[in-house]
Amino acid sequence: QRARSLERMLNQANVQKAVLVGHSMGGMVALQAWTHCPERIQGLVIAASSPAFGQQDGDFQQQFVAQRLAPLNAGKTMAQVADRLVPSMVAPQALPPGAMLPDYPPGLALAHACMSAVPPDTYRAALQALVTFEQRDALPSITVPTLCLAGEHDKTAPPEVLRRMAQKIPGAQYECMPGVGHLMGFEQEAPFHQAILNFCTTSF
Repeated sequence: QRARSLERMLNQANVQKAVLVGHSMGGMVALQAWTHCPERIQGLVIAASSPAFGQQDGDFQQQFVAQRLAPLNAGKTMAQVADRLVPSMVAPQALPPGAMLPDYPPGLALAHACMSAVPPDTYRAALQALVTFEQRDALPSITVPTLCLAGEHDKTAPPEVLRRMAQKIPGAQYECMPGVGHLMGFEQEAPFHQAILNFCTTSF
């Protein structure tokens, strides 16, 4: 469904072929788009993402969902969820210990605002979709230039996951951004954009 929505967006924008840049779950959507409409894809940037999350009924997957939903189930708001999630998803040096939202740098304040704006039902549905995601078999079929971009301190999609993914995609490039965690584009916007620009400049 998400890949179909992406294709509709390309149609509405009158874009015949695109280089898709997907971060985190967006990277999963980009991989799904490759299997759904490969003729529309000129290249891929898969950032801080994974080709699979595992079995829906696996212990790790169930624990992951339970931990992420626990605050909502306890009556917390999405802003309160973001209070906990943002510091846990960035590099150690990105925020001082105990930092409050007014102390956040602009990029991380934006990340907090984006998370806070997600409707709770959408967040729940996204987590359920995440744990059923599986696109590992599609990786060898990718024939467009691809960059797998990792963050040095990312615990959600560790660098080794991105490195292994790049090894399974013919001709893919692997790069690890130093000094960032999972929210790489919010933590260090300019280096993130430069990595994408360098890839596009040398690949197309």
